[in-house]
Amino acid sequence: MTNAAALVVATYSRRMQLRLPDGGRVDARIKGKRIKPVCGDRVEAEPIPGEVDWLITAVCERRNELTRPNQRGQVEVLAANIDRLLVMAASTPEPEWSIVDRYLCAAELIDASAAVIFNKTDLPASESVDEVLDDYAKIGYQAVRCSAKTGRNLDAVAALLRDGVSIIVGQSGVGKSSLINRLLQDDRQRVAAVSDRSGEGRHTTVNSAMLQLPGGGAVIDSPGVRDYAPALRPEEVVVGYREIAATGHDCRFANCRHLREPGCAVKAAVENEAISKRRYDSYRHLLALTEKLTSKQY
Repeated sequence: MTNAAALVVATYSRRMQLRLPDGGRVDARIKGKRIKPVCGDRVEAEPIPGEVDWLITAVCERRNELTRPNQRGQVEVLAANIDRLLVMAASTPEPEWSIVDRYLCAAELIDASAAVIFNKTDLPASESVDEVLDDYAKIGYQAVRCSAKTGRNLDAVAALLRDGVSIIVGQSGVGKSSLINRLLQDDRQRVAAVSDRSGEGRHTTVNSAMLQLPGGGAVIDSPGVRDYAPALRPEEVVVGYREIAATGHDCRFANCRHLREPGCAVKAAVENEAISKRRYDSYRHLLALTEKLTSKQY
């Protein structure tokens, strides 16, 4: 059989699950160490004679990829070919809005639509939550308040996911898996296990999985992250903060970094409360972090 284009729908380190053009699913291994497929990738694959596994031989060109730098400053790809990125926060754990901002920055850079989902509205939340969510809405991000426990506003979340491939990201513990289970109308755990074929009987937990939703669309269920920064150059950070990028066109200098430069329209907008000070502080922090991570590459 000749190579067939397939979709990566689950990853287990160096093992994958593929959906074939005919809808069938197969487990697969990766040929060599240079090929690094991720969930959402289109790949070339072929059956291995005498085995149930297939072999991934190449990764097709990606439309976009969600990336982050690892501890060595090298780029790590988390998922590919994403249409929409939903960032989740919740009443508990305490929201880290800087992480939400970083994911929204990533969405802008890969040209994916984005929205903010605030889960666990059945629990008390700090008074600042409404203000922050309103700030997101003012700059054009849909902000949905919901509860995976009670079902509040899950129809609005499902509507966001209805077309294309989405990924839900956020801090550990915000309830991503609970929300996805409710949307799937299925409370099963999506923790798949595959043998490592070593004969030792060990199993590997799924790293990420693409799940088809009953109402249409697919969602990539990704692990929670404690911290996140998009893999980018310092000069790209401003592109990811849409209100800062737009206002920056009015700065005196074309290469204004919106820090200490004279005639900075962004700083003036912050002082006039046209731009959220919290978002501006988040921008400055991400810019400094990106400069630090970039320096590790040289």
